[in-house]
Amino acid sequence: MNKKEKAARKESFREMDLPQKADYILTYYKIPIIAVILAVIALFSFVHRQLTKKETLLYAGFINVSIGEDLGAALDGEYFREAGIDPKKNEIIRYEALYLSDDADTLNHQYAYASKTKITAAIADKTLDLVFMNREGYDILSRAGYLLELEPLIQENDPALYGTASPYLTQNEVITEDNSIEYTLNEASELVINTEFQTNALSVGGLPVFSSAGFNGDVFIGVIANTPRTQNVTAYLRWLLREGTV
Repeated sequence: MNKKEKAARKESFREMDLPQKADYILTYYKIPIIAVILAVIALFSFVHRQLTKKETLLYAGFINVSIGEDLGAALDGEYFREAGIDPKKNEIIRYEALYLSDDADTLNHQYAYASKTKITAAIADKTLDLVFMNREGYDILSRAGYLLELEPLIQENDPALYGTASPYLTQNEVITEDNSIEYTLNEASELVINTEFQTNALSVGGLPVFSSAGFNGDVFIGVIANTPRTQNVTAYLRWLLREGTV
């Protein structure tokens, strides 16, 4: 528009009553107004996420063991409270109801397969640090080499913890070499499966926090071999084995 047309439109706008002005603005400036509103909403959403974002201290999986609200509260709520950690800014993410078995029947086979897929994906993504498991789950993860040797971990991060942890340290078999796939495909003339025993879990079923929860069998805690949160893992084990719970 030229200057005369612009001046005429401004004058026309000034002579409109309030509803007419609102209708005019919505008609000619709807898209910019919507764009500004969306930008403001996006900005507030981003700021809110940043202000309420929690740091994940640990990722814990529960394999072939079930926990209720009371045990869940004890395993993270009490830990936060006694360690002086702010639960509004920190969290422990739990993967519950995972199931592993080498002898899963027809009904449980798909469940076991889905759990195995979830576990291996979390390990690959480094979003699994600790695993609570029964004997069967422990045997499966140990043989697969998923568990970290605990003696070097404790000695490196908290040597004073070793004396407290040593009564609970337990060994299991780890497959160090296995060419069964190559042998099956006739790519190897001899089947070779080598194993060794490693100290890669804590047997903690006797701790009050677990025995009071009604577990009938053993409960083991293992540390996933590729965890990037070794300091947080060690701090959590120190709390779990703290004086008065042994």
